[in-house]
Amino acid sequence: MTGTPSTPNKITKIEIFRVPPRWLFVRVETEQGIVGWGEGTLEGHTEAIEGAFKDLTERFVGWDADQIQDIWQHAYRSRFYRGGPVLMSALSGLDIALWDIKGKKHGVPIWQLLGGKVRDRVKVYVWVGGDKPADVLDGAAERRAQGFTAVKMNGTDAVDWIDSPTLLQDTVSRVRDVKSLGLDVGIDFHGRLHKGMAKQLAKALEPLRPLFIEEPLLPTQPEEIADLAQMVSTPIALGERLYSRHDFRPYLERRAIDIAQPDVAHCGGISELHRLASYTETYDVALAPHCPLGPIALAACMQVDIAAPNFAIQEMSLQMHYNEGADLLTYLVDPTVFTVKNGYVEALQGPGLGIEINEALVREAASKHISEKAWRNAVWKGEDGGLREW
Repeated sequence: MTGTPSTPNKITKIEIFRVPPRWLFVRVETEQGIVGWGEGTLEGHTEAIEGAFKDLTERFVGWDADQIQDIWQHAYRSRFYRGGPVLMSALSGLDIALWDIKGKKHGVPIWQLLGGKVRDRVKVYVWVGGDKPADVLDGAAERRAQGFTAVKMNGTDAVDWIDSPTLLQDTVSRVRDVKSLGLDVGIDFHGRLHKGMAKQLAKALEPLRPLFIEEPLLPTQPEEIADLAQMVSTPIALGERLYSRHDFRPYLERRAIDIAQPDVAHCGGISELHRLASYTETYDVALAPHCPLGPIALAACMQVDIAAPNFAIQEMSLQMHYNEGADLLTYLVDPTVFTVKNGYVEALQGPGLGIEINEALVREAASKHISEKAWRNAVWKGEDGGLREW
């Protein structure tokens, strides 16, 4: 622990690092020599976040790193245009790093600063299959052997607005296969289906009792998702493409969701994720943060999970299909902090985020990766040449 709680701790440097597989790490240093790490990854829009950080650096170098709320409010409110995936993802990276600094300054995990823990460990799930799900049974068996009790998989490949119902039968069969291993399974519709197909698939899956169905429709459709929620008993989950409490409001007021999935790297960081935990609890909605990202984002999620009464389950990206060139544990000095046992990861105990980043490796990877094209999601088209949702 450096300095005293009352000593101002000015920000002296903000750096960003584009690293494989598709992550953007943030390093904030203070005049007391404390370094905090954040993650502002916005998959497929890396250059936009890098541009946003030029503005944040210009604005906040010289500010007191302890004043997290004041920095957050100025970053969000002091310019006329606000919100959205780019500005909120950049703010997320800065906010996470500031919480890391505060925890390190006081020598405690962030969850202690959020009121203390309400659980000793965090339930987790991982992915099986890829963007175009096919043989998931072997992958699910491997995950079970790794200590997981729950997995998630994509529901479908590309589907037209109205398509053959036979396309949906493969999804039902895959879910049945995975559940035969004794695993719980969440189904990510990924906003790929439109209303006429989504309600058919939701109904077909209902007897199999999935853990949840995620983004059954695009997040532009709160009314239609609310209608769907009335049709099936399966929990409805979404939130990765919602960027603040204000974006969640119509879903909560319409009783459209059972599980909120804000992404700490998109929604405004630990500050807003913690507020969203309390906000969603008011509507009897569970918290299950979205996190197919890096170790900094996962650690940030876990800090809130440990302190949030309505937390349910945490996504982690270990050996995920997007992780080419690096994996969840690559940039950690001690990867054992994310050890999975019987479906849980123990509460992080170290100061700040509770993880130690291998800074030398991050710098080396970033120096090589900066000249490479940033990650982009696939663009899918149907047999007629028309654009399909990815």
